[in-house]
Amino acid sequence: MELAPGSRNRIVKLWRSLHLGWRAYLAMVIVLSSALAVGKLVRADDDQWEDREPFAIGLWGDLPYNDVQALVGVPNMIADMNSQDLAFTVHDGDLKAGKGISGSVTPTTCSNDLYQYALDHYFSQLKAPAAFTPGDNDWTDCDAPENGPFNSLDRLDHERQFFFSTPYTVGGRRKLRQEVQTDPICLGVSGLVPCVENRRWTYNGVTFATLNIQGSCNNLCKDSPDPVEWAYRRDAVIAWLRETFQEAKDGNSAAIMLISQADPGFNNHPIESEPVRNPNTLALAPGVTDGFQEILLALRDEVIAFRKPVAYVHGDTHYFRIDKPFLNAQGVRLENFTRLETYGDNAPNGTSDVNWVKVFVNPNSRDVFSFQTQVVPGNRVAVPPPSQP
Repeated sequence: MELAPGSRNRIVKLWRSLHLGWRAYLAMVIVLSSALAVGKLVRADDDQWEDREPFAIGLWGDLPYNDVQALVGVPNMIADMNSQDLAFTVHDGDLKAGKGISGSVTPTTCSNDLYQYALDHYFSQLKAPAAFTPGDNDWTDCDAPENGPFNSLDRLDHERQFFFSTPYTVGGRRKLRQEVQTDPICLGVSGLVPCVENRRWTYNGVTFATLNIQGSCNNLCKDSPDPVEWAYRRDAVIAWLRETFQEAKDGNSAAIMLISQADPGFNNHPIESEPVRNPNTLALAPGVTDGFQEILLALRDEVIAFRKPVAYVHGDTHYFRIDKPFLNAQGVRLENFTRLETYGDNAPNGTSDVNWVKVFVNPNSRDVFSFQTQVVPGNRVAVPPPSQP
């Protein structure tokens, strides 16, 4: 039997607090029975019962993009994550390449099979609770002819129903309970609906949240831009962002980690494919489509006011990096803000970077988050792993 996190600590504390004898034995039986009743269900709000003990999580995204990744690379990566002690994992969006691949064995268009395959072959295969936030390839790009085509808003509605119909994580052999943005302030095919894909949970004194922020201008460009949908979702994201920081303050969280798909661009100088922003206004150059400015302005205000560590995790541009790119209005770097971009499909690398990032989270440390790359041995090609002794 595997006890939910916190159950073991509660048992030990209960044992110490009671006199030895039949009363202690009876109390132990009751607590153990409760643990058996919940099985492998984990509640993030059990945090109130736990010490702020260190833990580790796994982050990945922008995968898989082809059959080799889907059939070999991702299963290797999942096995690697399952071999380690993780509190939970998060996929930061894009379950497929931007366009469907003709002749593919695995689903690469936006048909219902895509989401079912991801649930059955990826998320459900993970031991730890598996969270997910949608990516642009999952829905905003679905109106491209090579992807079906499908109505992009219909695909987001489908994801909301398929992945986010309960307040629990989408996969994993254990489940994690999450807070859900239930206000009907996002746009669906038939009108306003709850933004149920926006999630939040606190684990051992650290607050985590997912935000539906999309690559490629956040649905303001490409094949069929939708400024009406964008405006509703932008406002919902900003509301969820501000609520997350307020809840973290009220609960005295040690830090916050935000996870989304989009690389919104933080810099006043070019980095990889990121756009260049004015550090004062966070605006892009005139004439450049920008779906992120208002979100970044709200994020900057909250990061400065929070003062504690904030990590922003995203995918989108397929370039693994950890840096501190966010500036205040005077162009000075925000020391308490760290950006992590997860590995993603990177064709020039040969292995296509089917790897993940392990984050060690210590709520009692100064910086809270520390990061360790996990290059999956079975997915190394350019430099094979060393021989085992």
